Amino acid sequence: MAGEGWPRVGFPLLLRLGLGQKIIDAVMIGDIGQAIAATAEEAAIAAAAGVPPLAHHRLHLAAQRGRREEFRELAQKAENAPPSAGQVTNLHATTATLNNGLADYPAALAAARRATEHDDIFLTGSALPELIEAAVACDDHAAATEALASLTERTQASGTTTGRGVAAYARGLVTGIEHHFQEAIELLAEGRLIPHLGRAHLLYGQWLRRERRRRDCRRHLHTVHELLSKAGNEGFARRAAMELRATGEKVRSRSEQHHEKLTMQEVAVARLVASGATSNEVASRLFISKRTVDAHLRNIFRKLGLTSRRQLKDDPDLLVHDRFE
Repeated sequence: MAGEGWPRVGFPLLLRLGLGQKIIDAVMIGDIGQAIAATAEEAAIAAAAGVPPLAHHRLHLAAQRGRREEFRELAQKAENAPPSAGQVTNLHATTATLNNGLADYPAALAAARRATEHDDIFLTGSALPELIEAAVACDDHAAATEALASLTERTQASGTTTGRGVAAYARGLVTGIEHHFQEAIELLAEGRLIPHLGRAHLLYGQWLRRERRRRDCRRHLHTVHELLSKAGNEGFARRAAMELRATGEKVRSRSEQHHEKLTMQEVAVARLVASGATSNEVASRLFISKRTVDAHLRNIFRKLGLTSRRQLKDDPDLLVHDRFE
């Protein structure tokens, strides 16, 4: 059996934890292909070690992509595992993100409340903007105001540009003051975190539409639709499309991206080959046979309309930021 004799802790676990962090980072900079490929790689290492794949990053990825059924399956498995306070908080925080993306605000508010119960330093902070957005949508001004005070305290202490930007759009939601949305976009545009920048444009666009400023709102909604569609944040991208249609605007159907045409393991194979890996190197890294790699490549070529490895290397959708070693 592949991986037989490996310890259940140590190097394989550290590698998987590193891949988990890589997945979160990739999602937050809008490289959905890298996030999916790294998820497949972590699952391959876990299978070789004879342990279940990690749940945290998979929940985060499914929530950001707006994949309700996939998220439910993962959440059920997470709930059946031995619980810890951090895992429970993560489950509720990602549930809140998923439901805000799907515009199911009561469910998002309930999940965000549970995510903030344990006051985890990191996960509670990430859940507070979700709580504020859901509370405002549910007309629970008291909950939104209380959460904003907590978020403001945390972001002022951290002093990061991203934290200040997120707090600014949350403040705009609570106060209805336009300057806060503008400040959020200005701050978040300085960084690389596409989902946060997209959310700022989305919330400002929604506010502008409710102020009957259609021309202004369309500009921001088109921006967020393009940003988040490309980044794989499908739920929030659909929200932008709904807002655009509410203004009477037609939303152009976008072309299907590679990560939507390929399976998770095919994405991993395609990106490794695009980075210069041979079939043997891919097989070793993903703990599969060379024959399986070649079968995946045939499917990849067919689905993408390609005929050679060179075309994979030249495909901008498969651009990798870390070359295969």
